Amino acid sequence: MNILSVFDSNEDITSFVQGKIRGLIAEEGKGSFTKEEDPEKFREGLMKFERCFGLPEQEKLVTYYSCSYWKGRVPCQGWLYLSTNFLSFYSFLLGAEIKLIISWDAISKLEKTSNVILTESIHVCSHGEDHYFSMFLHINETFLLMEQLANYAVRRLFDKETFENDLVLHDPLQITKRGLENRAHSQQFSAFFRLPKEETLKEVHECFLWVPFTHYNAHGKMCISENYICFASQDGSLCSVIIPLREVTGVDKADPANRGVNISTKGKRAFRFTEVRDFEQLVTKLRIKCNATSSPQHINTEVAGSSASDSPKDFDEVPSKIDLRDNSKTVSTEALMTVYHPQDAENLDPKMLKEKMKEQSWNILFFERGHGVSMFRTKKTRDLVVRGIPEALRGELWLLFSGAVNDMASSPGYYTELVEKSLGTCTLATDEIERDLRRSLPEHPAFQSDTGISALRRVLTAYAYRNPQIGYCQAMNILTSVLLLYAKEEEAFWLLVAVCERMLPDYFNRRIIGALVDQAVFEELIRVHLPQLTDHMMGMTFFSSVSLSWFLTLFISVLPIESAVNVVDCFFYDGIKAILQLGLAVLEYNMDKLLTCKDDAEAVTVLNRFFDSVTNKDSPLPPAVQQGSNLTDAKGDHPKVDITDLIRESNERYGDIRYEDVESMRCRNRLYVIQTLEATTKQNVLRVVSQDVKFSPNDLDELYELFKREHFLSCYWNVNSPVLEHHDASLPYLEQYRIDCQQFRVLCHLLSPWSHCANRDSIALWTFRLMDENCHGLINFKQFSCVLDTMYNGSFTDKLKFLFKLHIPPAFTEVESLSPSKGVDLSKEELMHFSQLNVSSAGDSLESDALKSSPEKGKGKVDIQAYLKQWQDELLKKEENIKDLPRMNQSQFIQFSKTLYNLFHGDPEEELLYRAIAVVTSLLLKGFRVPHHESEVCLPQQRCLLKAPRKDRRKAALSRLKAMEHRV
Repeated sequence: MNILSVFDSNEDITSFVQGKIRGLIAEEGKGSFTKEEDPEKFREGLMKFERCFGLPEQEKLVTYYSCSYWKGRVPCQGWLYLSTNFLSFYSFLLGAEIKLIISWDAISKLEKTSNVILTESIHVCSHGEDHYFSMFLHINETFLLMEQLANYAVRRLFDKETFENDLVLHDPLQITKRGLENRAHSQQFSAFFRLPKEETLKEVHECFLWVPFTHYNAHGKMCISENYICFASQDGSLCSVIIPLREVTGVDKADPANRGVNISTKGKRAFRFTEVRDFEQLVTKLRIKCNATSSPQHINTEVAGSSASDSPKDFDEVPSKIDLRDNSKTVSTEALMTVYHPQDAENLDPKMLKEKMKEQSWNILFFERGHGVSMFRTKKTRDLVVRGIPEALRGELWLLFSGAVNDMASSPGYYTELVEKSLGTCTLATDEIERDLRRSLPEHPAFQSDTGISALRRVLTAYAYRNPQIGYCQAMNILTSVLLLYAKEEEAFWLLVAVCERMLPDYFNRRIIGALVDQAVFEELIRVHLPQLTDHMMGMTFFSSVSLSWFLTLFISVLPIESAVNVVDCFFYDGIKAILQLGLAVLEYNMDKLLTCKDDAEAVTVLNRFFDSVTNKDSPLPPAVQQGSNLTDAKGDHPKVDITDLIRESNERYGDIRYEDVESMRCRNRLYVIQTLEATTKQNVLRVVSQDVKFSPNDLDELYELFKREHFLSCYWNVNSPVLEHHDASLPYLEQYRIDCQQFRVLCHLLSPWSHCANRDSIALWTFRLMDENCHGLINFKQFSCVLDTMYNGSFTDKLKFLFKLHIPPAFTEVESLSPSKGVDLSKEELMHFSQLNVSSAGDSLESDALKSSPEKGKGKVDIQAYLKQWQDELLKKEENIKDLPRMNQSQFIQFSKTLYNLFHGDPEEELLYRAIAVVTSLLLKGFRVPHHESEVCLPQQRCLLKAPRKDRRKAALSRLKAMEHRV
């Protein structure tokens, strides 16, 4: 009660008590989690997992839970096992055994649900089948882990572009339950506070932060990483603080009775945290961290950080302090808006007066809440952002709110070096950049001159050089143009980095997966908040077709520039949540008109007219630059809508959408989006392949699933699998999934009609070498299905021609097992060795193939004429004539005869045919009166002996056999 007496109001007391209760519950929960992690019990669970499911030893069990699996309306109590590649369930009750294995990469939906029967359960959808699990002790912990494993598998197997840089999860054998949980929390932490992705959450302390301008103790959590101390309130005050350790000058104990910690920063500000558990140890740790951060190797970082937090004037001096070289000829040091639209301080019109009032409001905020990285961010901050950031402060605040200021401070001189390295390079990305440079805000004077165009070129080229996996994607030019208007060139570069790599993850890769995911989130929010619109447009592709440009360009492509920058303000403060809210507000505003639309085109027209009517009445930009002024006058039948009012309404009506809910929906819909893309890939591959084979659609579908499964099986447990290394979703559909020789042998033994043959391993090897025309050591599904089609559906001539090719170079190679006990069977190592004979390395083969056959020649340029010629050659390609095939020598012919001999099943009725083949082979060899190494046999000579139907073939063989016996 003595503690409660220090609070001023009942609301403060209530918040404090609620916080303490939550803390006690959290501590109790931690204790229960610790009890579950018993090594002995885990070993028992591991043995049961290995015994029940029979998976390879490399499959790593992460954890297991007791739960119920629902078969219809009947729950089956058992154990749910979560491993690196599979979700498995086992139950054995009253003699009934249930065993379920689902690979993570096959899951299209993973969500927590509840209904009348199941109060809380986890729903898993795989291959169209629904599975429900319930009765978990800690369902949130279980679901978080399942979500992590599913997304990890999807990224590893389907989304190589983003996974390659992820060293933490690169090796599936290193995955642990604790590691996944820590990783999830670190990702949430860095995303929420807009910190570099490398930051790892180390400690979390529930505490109170003294907010001096409101004389209030905000209850929340202090989160500590390697380089930052962050605080976020949990009592509804929307207060947050980010303190870089490079800014900290002192850490002291304060008021031991209240377990207080004081943190002082370079901006002469102090932050007081109270009710911190183990506060003395925390002070010691922070002092050590701060001393390490302020060591000599971080001096330049400190300079950048301190100037960023003191004042705009000091902040502008950062580039000159960081790099003393003369960059005036290469890097612009001013925002384009200050060059082309300087403010006249003497002649202030009403709009400029209002702009100055906005600046004054921000200056008051800075005085009360601090200025720079460590400023207090509260509801008042958001209110000012919603009203629109003043032109003079826009670039600086974009840097702060996006977290780009931290990237820039930790990498002094980096942009200048990138510009020097990237200028003059010629790649596919630079060609695309040059093509789009003058399409970026062409109506703005800044991009009608060489100054703006050159700055835009440098930023985009430098980013493409920094991140070649993204390189350049359309819409990046539009966004970067707006950034350059309000930020210096180096600042615009770091803002682009923040957008592409943190705030809009996977938006600008080749498949724009991130944008598609957020579209799915948007549609989910529409179903929740605007159900009548969803019901009306159930069969329309309206939402996906319209909203893509909203997300990719942050509404810049659809709104006038003077209005769009206000949207960008909110985006840098609230992230994608701001875009989702605004999208909902736009649809609600036009609800009545959209409900009367009969098709997509009419609905798109309604929205386009609405966007043309959006204005920014407070914009100080000259009328010549404003895009909305003339358009709205011309369309007076549509009422004008002020962007500030629209944004404010979106916050009032949809501000309760929480950041955590958006991230959860993103994870959930990411699985659905990627599985949808996979289904599209499958449809395209089957459509192309079906034109060249005689398999039925169902058979071809099953073949594709087997081929894809075999592809993934090599990726599950082998970190350095060449299949995984070459898998790239940006490749043409047919090249996305490929298998190596070992995988091909497995499928051949399973599917080939010749799998009973004694030398089946050799046949599989030669077949693989024949198909691997590019010498990559990999074949695609079309090559695989065409071979099987020849075996099953080809004519006698086609099969004989195919067998003949297997026994001449480049397919044929002398094969002999190193283990005599195995006979003609080959080990995996032997098979891979023989398959790679005369095969160049992956890098060399890819490069040579690109130079020889690919229209993309030299430095990534695309030769359209080469594409057309290659297409024409394929159309005019004549069917191969057997007379055109090369001759085979004696040893190859002997092996060919052995293969023919081995193809028969050993049926008693074919005993004479066995002998006939041997005799015919002898006769052919004796018929060539030349040295053995020059003896050659062509296909027509063999075909004439074998082209008759089977019964006639037997009679012919018997007659030849009798003739030979008579001669002998």
